[in-house]
Amino acid sequence: MTALNTAALNTAIGGPTLRQERRLVTEVPGPGSVELAARRAAALPAGLVSGNPIYAAAAGGGVLLDVDGNSFIDLGSGIAVTTVGNAADAVVARAAEQLARFTHTCFLATPYEPYLAVAETLNRITPGDHEKRTALFNTGAEAVENAVKYARAATGRPAVVVFDHSFHGRTMLAMTMTSKTQPYKHGFGPFAPEVYRAPMAYPYRWPSGPQHCAAEAMQQFAQLIDSQIGADQVACVVVEPIQGEGGFIVPAPGFLTSVAEFCRERGILLVADEVQSGIARTGTWFASEHDGLVPDLIVSAKGLAGGLPLAAVTGRAEVMDAAPTGGIGGTYSGNPVACAAALGVFEEIETHNLLERARAIGDLMVRELRDIASATGVIGEIRGRGAMVAAELVVPGGRAPNRDAAVAVGHHCRNNGVLTLSAGTHGNVLRFLPPLSISDYLLIDGFGVLRDAFATL
Repeated sequence: MTALNTAALNTAIGGPTLRQERRLVTEVPGPGSVELAARRAAALPAGLVSGNPIYAAAAGGGVLLDVDGNSFIDLGSGIAVTTVGNAADAVVARAAEQLARFTHTCFLATPYEPYLAVAETLNRITPGDHEKRTALFNTGAEAVENAVKYARAATGRPAVVVFDHSFHGRTMLAMTMTSKTQPYKHGFGPFAPEVYRAPMAYPYRWPSGPQHCAAEAMQQFAQLIDSQIGADQVACVVVEPIQGEGGFIVPAPGFLTSVAEFCRERGILLVADEVQSGIARTGTWFASEHDGLVPDLIVSAKGLAGGLPLAAVTGRAEVMDAAPTGGIGGTYSGNPVACAAALGVFEEIETHNLLERARAIGDLMVRELRDIASATGVIGEIRGRGAMVAAELVVPGGRAPNRDAAVAVGHHCRNNGVLTLSAGTHGNVLRFLPPLSISDYLLIDGFGVLRDAFATL
């Protein structure tokens, strides 16, 4: 076993609460992380990689502590998973209580109340006042695939339409639906049939300019379905209201509502993949609300259970009831401990008014990024909603993607105590997903490090 830097850890933890500060006590990575990396190399496959070379020992509030006692400002939330904060009080308390009762019975064998409570809450908070049903799963990819199964069962149609720059998961159908080949798809084919891809209304990179983006993207989308596939063959259109791995692309105003209307007219089901954007991340329960969307099916995961594996498909009752008896399920789906954790997440959001907090965090991050952008020609666009914000980096003087700058900024931040994430089809987007429990002080400190990182380019 690797020996932790016990003195540094004890000093930092100070009882049950981590000290909310950025502090480096060793080089990055420190000796404890280096030792663990050596064990990793001998035990894990080479293709399984991590964005940062540090190994976590504790996390909470707005910081992550590594095994060497270094305290990092967390601007990633485990890729939008610990939205309410890592080890949030209500999540830990409810999960621990359930853990002591029983860890598993399999809902398909012997059901339990926490599953029902999570489903009832999702039926209440997802967009639309129609009658709904919810089924629980383990991961976002699994939920996406089951949403397609529900859509195919309800419509009797085979085809699925997705968009450029999309990410829907790593299992076979979800990987097929994902746009980016490297690293997600290369070498893993052949892929699932009957998946078609339409252009995303990406204002910053639309060839004829953002003013034409929504109308032209909609025209191409409609032509794909009506002329190439046949609307009567399309079961569903699956869209991220804000594209996550694609670079936090916010579709051009009016595009998503036009897509929804088009789908309604042709009997095509609209599926909103809110794996990354849902559960309070954007300042609303779901990002669909920003565009007034009422999807037929909505997929949630990541932030749903505060770090425990849980995902959901919530949809119109008549669609969800269309799947045959026994056709949907899974051994671990809707695990009782994960369900209890999800109820803790809902409690944290409602008790601490985290929807409003997400909006305030977003305002602060955009303000800081605009200030940084005014001093550099590298930030081409700042975009996002609520506490889901990104900066697209370009070669100064144009719009050519600048992946090298994104890598350099990320390395500088990490080496100075701030954890960031990258994204984008070209790897040139810095995305910011801080936990909603982070303080303004830590955010400002973290963006000060980011400012220094851009100054070094």
